[in-house]
Amino acid sequence: MTRTFLKITFSLPFFVLTMGCQNETKKLPPKAKKVNAQKILNRTTYAEKQHLSEYNFFTLPFSNLDPQKNVYPYDLNNALFSDYAFKKRFVYLPNGKKMNYRKDDVFDFEEGSILIKNFYYPQNFNQPKEVIKIIETRLLIKENNKWKPLNYVWNEDQKDAKLNYVGGEVPISWTDSNQSLKTIQYGIPNLNECKNCHLKGTEITPIGPTAAQLNKKYTAIQSTQNQLERFQEIGLIDLPVSHSKIPKLPVWNDPQTGTIEERANAYLYANCAHCHRVDGSAKNSGLYLTFNQTDLRKRGVFKPPVAAGKGSGDLEYSIVPGHPEESILLYRMKSNDPAIRMPEIGRVSAHQEGIVLIEEYIKTLASN
Repeated sequence: MTRTFLKITFSLPFFVLTMGCQNETKKLPPKAKKVNAQKILNRTTYAEKQHLSEYNFFTLPFSNLDPQKNVYPYDLNNALFSDYAFKKRFVYLPNGKKMNYRKDDVFDFEEGSILIKNFYYPQNFNQPKEVIKIIETRLLIKENNKWKPLNYVWNEDQKDAKLNYVGGEVPISWTDSNQSLKTIQYGIPNLNECKNCHLKGTEITPIGPTAAQLNKKYTAIQSTQNQLERFQEIGLIDLPVSHSKIPKLPVWNDPQTGTIEERANAYLYANCAHCHRVDGSAKNSGLYLTFNQTDLRKRGVFKPPVAAGKGSGDLEYSIVPGHPEESILLYRMKSNDPAIRMPEIGRVSAHQEGIVLIEEYIKTLASN
C-alpha cells in the first residue's frame, strides 16, 4: 500500500534488471530497449471519510491502536522493508463476513472488508512499546466488489489521522537496537503510488494476506497458537485442509526456518514480487520473483537488464553466481539514489540486513 516511502514508496516498477541463464556456446542477445513506466491511475471518485476516527476501528485513546469489535490484528512471516518502520496490521470484517481461503494466492475478502496497516516508530527500538510515533495508516477497502486504497496521515498530537491524497515527507528520528541515532525524511506515498504497487493485471488487490504469509504463530496478540488456526476457531475463516498441508514461507532472518536460498527467495518475494511477477507492474522486466519461481533465468541468474545505463551500474547481469559485486540486483538494493535504488519507492535507506542475506545467497549460487 507510494512517492518515496521513508521516503517511503510504493512502487513504480523498479525498471529492474531482467536476467537469465545463457548457453555458453551461444551469443548473448542484444540488450532490450527501455520500457516506459505504465501510466498511473487516476484518483477515485468515491466519497471517502476525512478522518480515520470516523471508521471507529480503535478504542480511545486512539493512538494505542486497541481494536474495536470486528477488527482483528494479524502479522506476516515476511514484511516489506519500509525504512525500519514498525507496522501493526488489522483486518476489519463486517458482522458475519469471513476471509476465504486460497492456497496459492491472496485470500478472498467479502464486500465491506478493510485491511488496515499502521506505520510507526518507537523512540527507542530497544523499547518498542514505549514512546511511539504513528506516521500513517493505509487502508484497502473492498467496495462495490473492487479494492480502493486510501491513506491517512496522523496529526502531531497523535489523536487522529487525516485523509491524504498527495503524500509528503515527515522527519523521523529514533535510536536503533545498537543505540545509534538515526534520522530520515520519511516519505508518505501518494494515492497513485499506492495503486501502482497493488496492481495485479488491471485490478487493485491486497498483497500480504496469503496462506504462506499468515501461517505462523499468532504473535500479533502474543499467542503461541497458530494464527490461521485461531482465525478458524473464532469463525473468521474455514480451512479446507489440515494445518500440515497449508503452505508456509520461511522467515528471511531466521536460519531455523530454511536454507539461505529459501530465505532469500522469501525476502525477494515480500519486497519485490508484488511488482515483479507476470501480472505485476514490472512484468515487462522479465524478472519474476514470486517464491515458487524455479526458472533461474527469470529469477535473474545471468539475465541482462531490459535497459542498460545508470540503473544497471554498467553491469551485465542481474545476478552473477558467486559474484555479488557484479550483480545488478544487489547494486540496486545498496543504492539510495532514486534513479537506481530498488525498490524505487518505499524507502530512502538501504536495508543492511537484507543486503547481507542476498550477498550470501548469490555466493552460494556458484556452488550450486
